Amino acid sequence: MQSHSIRIALALSLASVASAQTVAITGARVHPVSGPVIENGTVIFENGRITQIAAGLPCPAGAQCIEARGRWVTPGIFNSLSTLGVNEVGQVQETQDSRAGGDRGVAASFESWLGINPLSPHLQVTRNDGVVIAGVIPGGNFVSGQAAVVDLSNGALSDMLLRAPAAMVADMASKGENRGQARGEVIGRMDALLSDARNYRPVRNEVERNSTRPAAAPARELQALGLVLSRRIPLIFEADRASDIDAAITMARKYNIQLIISGGAEAWQVAERLARENVPVIVGSLNNSPQAFTTLGARQDNAALLRRAGVRVIMTGGGEAFNARNVKYEAGVAVSFGLPWDDGLRAITLEPARAFGVDGRVGSLERGKDATLVVWNGDPLELSTRPTHVFVRGRNVLQPSRQDELMRRYLTLPPNYRP
Repeated sequence: MQSHSIRIALALSLASVASAQTVAITGARVHPVSGPVIENGTVIFENGRITQIAAGLPCPAGAQCIEARGRWVTPGIFNSLSTLGVNEVGQVQETQDSRAGGDRGVAASFESWLGINPLSPHLQVTRNDGVVIAGVIPGGNFVSGQAAVVDLSNGALSDMLLRAPAAMVADMASKGENRGQARGEVIGRMDALLSDARNYRPVRNEVERNSTRPAAAPARELQALGLVLSRRIPLIFEADRASDIDAAITMARKYNIQLIISGGAEAWQVAERLARENVPVIVGSLNNSPQAFTTLGARQDNAALLRRAGVRVIMTGGGEAFNARNVKYEAGVAVSFGLPWDDGLRAITLEPARAFGVDGRVGSLERGKDATLVVWNGDPLELSTRPTHVFVRGRNVLQPSRQDELMRRYLTLPPNYRP
């Protein structure tokens, strides 16, 4: 009850911060991520952008001052794989907007972010844990479609978008309907799809006149895959088995694609090749046992082994919208299994921002970047640490969530329905 009251009091007392033109956070342990830690650091931002960051700077005259002695300041946490805003209730189909119908499992033209609900109650719960940037991804198909990066600002979808499209998502890890009945067939089908997409423009007229062989997918889907083949966006291959990851790397090299591996349960087994090809890997660390035959080589020090080999590691909190905030716990567990602390923080801030092409705005604390940052009452990778201030583009977004309101209502029985 006490933490609930503190959160509400903070939200009310910070209302003026949201409207202040200039805000200064002083006396904090500042982790820019892109540079060394700044003790007794000051971060000053104005009109949503960071203007100064250094040690010992005083609060400017007329600014809203936040004394943060003993607290930590980091960039806003980034969950790279989520369904925030597009999935609400798992068992209610009408609230699910992350999967397109597609054509025989190919939905490359699907723009997943168009279904985002900016009023989803999951968003405030996630903001209150300091997770304020998300990759919103499609799923459920052989080629699931296009992902976007959003920040969890209050406003319309157009206010939230940082980059759209930001990536294409495809599945190299599973067999079955609309994929292939054998692993070799899945890989062969992906190769044919990319080949047809690469050759689509030269033979476009013939394809549209049906004067050439049937293409691997409709014209709309082949055109969308052109975003990947022109290297405008990366291709996220979902793959866990080491041999599947190896096949994905080979295919990416053949078509000169920017590749990101997602899942990567056995990625540690091919870490040297991943590092050599500069392929980022999005992994988790909370599951400590194999979930399928493709993950028999899973281990909790996967992230540590990958990083030791020089792989760019990105942590994810899983795709469920209601658990998007778990990403910082995933990073904390990875640190407990050998991932260096600085790399753990980087894996949920700057690395995903780089991989998705938004590091010019978020992911680190630097002059000119968005003032999307969090003030913590301790180490952000510790389970008990809580945010005391959460800013997105310079605006305070910390306020009571639906979970807080339900806890208040049902804390006593019978329920208290009064405001």
